Amino acid sequence: MAKTTQEYFDSNPSYLSILEKLQHIILQTELDERMKWGIPTYCLGNKNIVSIGAFKSYAGLWFFNGAFLKDSACVLVNAQEEKTKGLRQWRFTSSDDIDEKLVLKYVQEAIQNQKDGKEIKSEKKPLIIPDELKEALASNSPLSEAFENLSLSYKREYAEYIATAKRDETKQKRLQKIIPMILDQVGLNDKYK
Repeated sequence: MAKTTQEYFDSNPSYLSILEKLQHIILQTELDERMKWGIPTYCLGNKNIVSIGAFKSYAGLWFFNGAFLKDSACVLVNAQEEKTKGLRQWRFTSSDDIDEKLVLKYVQEAIQNQKDGKEIKSEKKPLIIPDELKEALASNSPLSEAFENLSLSYKREYAEYIATAKRDETKQKRLQKIIPMILDQVGLNDKYK
């Protein structure tokens, strides 16, 4: 993961001219440049407004609450129709494709939308505990107590880990793996943090 913007740019030489041009445009605004998730991200206060990034066949902008942009030029794409609610991409294959005034207009609109409080709030999904985990919790009171003391995000991780297994054998193996972790009050993915 790149730690600086320059490091990110250097690791994407085929899109360097696009990335630099987009950066130049964005830096004309009041946004602060930061590195988040290894990519240049531009923020207003603590709110993410837009990122620039390079992919296999294009480079472009990610507007975090792009769903609120008017998109009068019809340039924005929802990269994952069923998954992404607010994010919108603007893709470029050449720096010649970049209309500086139009990009600046979109970025300024995104800034104004944030100032106006327009943002997609994440939906609170209900915690659905799969039957296998319910049974283990019901038959083991120390496990049940330990599970109740976990944060909601840890509970979700464990519930989804069991629920996403397709075969019963896999569900049981996963259950046996997580029981000691729950008792130790650790998250499923803590070792990666």
